[in-house]
Amino acid sequence: MAIRVASIMQSRKSNRESPNVSKGYFAVYVGEERKKRFLVPIAVLKTPAFQELLSMAEEEFGFNHPMGGLTIPCSEEMFISVTSCLNAS
Repeated sequence: MAIRVASIMQSRKSNRESPNVSKGYFAVYVGEERKKRFLVPIAVLKTPAFQELLSMAEEEFGFNHPMGGLTIPCSEEMFISVTSCLNAS
């Protein structure tokens, strides 16, 4: 099953305004200057491309993420490009 861009949803509220995340998803913050919150299906965690994004986050932030949640250090465009073609099956 391919994950479409529609599966990766940009959250309309910041984590401080709405900490709830739908079952089966987790929140990540993406962006170079201004961070945007995205809700990502848990199934993508096992994909090699997303694991590479997690490695980038670990290299840059370790376990100290400035937004209080998982922060992916890449542009929004790169994140959408990578996650739109992931196969989460």
